[in-house]
Amino acid sequence: MGREKAAKEALNLLRGRLCDPTFVFKPLSDSPESNYSKLKFIISSSVTEACNNSILLLGPRGSGKIAIRLSGLLHSDDNCAFKEIARQLCVEHDLLFSKMASFDDNSQFMIAMLRECGLAHKTVIFVLDEFDLFAQGKQRLLYSLLDAMQSITSQAVVIGVSCRLDADQLLEKRVRSRFSHRKLMFLPPSKEDLQRLLGHILSLPLDSTLPRDYAVEFNAKLQNMLADEKFKQTIYTYMDSDATVNHLLRFLFRAVSYMDLGSGFLALENFKTALPNIQRQPKLECITEYKSIHDTFQTSDYYARNVCLRAFEHLQQRELISFTDNRGHNQSVEFRPVKLLISSYELQKGLKSYRSCPVILLKLMDREA
Repeated sequence: MGREKAAKEALNLLRGRLCDPTFVFKPLSDSPESNYSKLKFIISSSVTEACNNSILLLGPRGSGKIAIRLSGLLHSDDNCAFKEIARQLCVEHDLLFSKMASFDDNSQFMIAMLRECGLAHKTVIFVLDEFDLFAQGKQRLLYSLLDAMQSITSQAVVIGVSCRLDADQLLEKRVRSRFSHRKLMFLPPSKEDLQRLLGHILSLPLDSTLPRDYAVEFNAKLQNMLADEKFKQTIYTYMDSDATVNHLLRFLFRAVSYMDLGSGFLALENFKTALPNIQRQPKLECITEYKSIHDTFQTSDYYARNVCLRAFEHLQQRELISFTDNRGHNQSVEFRPVKLLISSYELQKGLKSYRSCPVILLKLMDREA
């Protein structure tokens, strides 16, 4: 096998690894003290001992936190959540699912299925992504689910996943009293974990279809690079801006894609080249672009804060924009996230049809298009 062909195979192997969370997190899960081992123990003991359990996995997005699976982004509405639970239970047990079933029907069906599964010594595992979103409103789903688990006949595990460290404090008293208050905190990897993770992901296997002498040389050069202070500084610079594993994988994917297929080896330059590309800040770039256009056309469209807020309120009243959620009522409006309710095409057409539209806005829209 030629060097370039071997390099292409190695590149494909590394890219595949970076897209496989099971492989990526293996070194972090091997330790008996890791959160992964603790979670595995809780779930396995719940199954073998036929007991109910609930636990929260807390940590920043992308830190590796991630049955019946629900997402707060899709199913935070209680009626929608119960319907999805009923659907997944029906699929699992080859039952006919009724789309027309009411909230109470689906709720009673879930309780009955938990009882039947318990009697059959089967454990139902509920994974609630974006757990904090389920803690909004009346929390009927959480109460019904946790209350059903108080029965000696049910057998279930509820795993809540959230990036809010205070997610348990959002629970109502009646829900909190039924929750086990177990929490696992997922933190960014330490420098030692990071070095071990990099070696695990980027080293080539010696028992693959790759030429053994090439894999040995590749790994030797990789170890030298990992020990290089300049390389460590490049990695730490990136991790200082975003310390989550998911973003690290994006960075590594970009870096290995720059590998020179002629030499067939990873080099420090690959990571240095990837760094500025992966650290782009679109919002900051947009502001910089706006300022450059503004200065170029020498307009005087500077407005006072109260004028801008009034214009913002007009956009909201006309339902051109809306707040992304109902939280943050006590916050000032300029600090609450909003979303555009019309397409960029409609916005562009609207601006062009408005004769008094500032030239700078038209220029910005043309550049975005």
